Amino acid sequence: MTPRPSDREREPESDFDPLRPETFTSAHELYRDMRSRCPVAYSTTFDGGFWALLRHEDVRRVLRDTDTFTTSVQNTVPKFAFTGRRPPLHLDPPEHTAYRRVINRFFTPGKMRALHPKVRALAAEQLAPLIEAGSGDISVDYAQKFPAMVFAEFFNLPRELSALIKQISAEYVAAIIAVDDDNVKRLSGKLYEIAQAVIDERRTSPMDPGDDLTTALMHATYEGEPLPADMVLGCVRQLLVTGMVAPSVFIGNMFVHLSGDPELARTLRERPDRIPAAVEEFLRLYGPYRGMARTARRDVVFGGRLIRAGEPIALVYTSANRDERVFPDGESFVFDRPNLGEHISFGAGVHSCPGAPLARMMLVETLREALARTSDFAVSGPIVMAKWAEWGTNSVPMRFVPSARRAAP
Repeated sequence: MTPRPSDREREPESDFDPLRPETFTSAHELYRDMRSRCPVAYSTTFDGGFWALLRHEDVRRVLRDTDTFTTSVQNTVPKFAFTGRRPPLHLDPPEHTAYRRVINRFFTPGKMRALHPKVRALAAEQLAPLIEAGSGDISVDYAQKFPAMVFAEFFNLPRELSALIKQISAEYVAAIIAVDDDNVKRLSGKLYEIAQAVIDERRTSPMDPGDDLTTALMHATYEGEPLPADMVLGCVRQLLVTGMVAPSVFIGNMFVHLSGDPELARTLRERPDRIPAAVEEFLRLYGPYRGMARTARRDVVFGGRLIRAGEPIALVYTSANRDERVFPDGESFVFDRPNLGEHISFGAGVHSCPGAPLARMMLVETLREALARTSDFAVSGPIVMAKWAEWGTNSVPMRFVPSARRAAP
């Protein structure tokens, strides 16, 4: 482990390379080693370098301590070109709270129950061509399309617009990873244009603020005043993109796991009531976020290493969720862990993911439909992995054996 020098003129050595090529298991093998050997790591990758926390206790501490760690300076590693503040993620309490309060109202149990039949129908609709054909890429042909369709329903958008947002978002994420500031700015500008068009549409064709999140933000107030128009625009821009990336790289992970664990797949076919519990353990095992970040407001020490004020810290959820100090046998799938609720795939604290209920619903319905409509499935070709800042699959070729059974209504 390389000590972080106090002399900032000397470039420290890297403890790891976040961009090295990966297989489905290699990142977790690396993180397991680093949790014991180098749990507070430094990398010179990306401009200026960054710290990475790999243990559950350290990650959770940062997520819950907004006095010491801010999200307003840099909330991802790598840092991308600034194109505007986007609430609520780019704001700290109490400034972020007015936006978060509005957003939370659209992820209540009642709202989710109303959306549930549409999500189930979309899962069935999008899985059917793959299963009927007997083959397909669960990531490319399903996971990269299904979330966009769900969000079209959630945001009251035309499907074609949601598909365009998904396409631009994928290019935007790729530009961030490549540290291509010109393309980051260009693509972010396109997403802002779409968000503005959605807002303009709501002005000309008003919707009930109880039924439409964009409209609700436009009507919201803080301390008796309307939310600033530029911040509402930034919030809509953030919301349109955020929920599409993680499901796209996560869904394939579940299918890879089940392909290698036929006994678990058989159990879930026979006991579909166990699917939600399985999804929760999959979230712990295969959480996609490892580049969410905070910036230290003042000098802090983790594991004997000094992190100076202003330095970015990546919170490696992907590692923290397998920390053996919190989750015994953390590398294995275990039903009904007594402390499963401690996983942080959706973050923790004031910036925990508000869309977690919808994400869970999408994952549960994906598995419910896929298992009910097949008697078997398996990976049939090379798996292509996503790159930092996400962890997960970009391509998972599959073969499917259709079943005479159909998903229960």
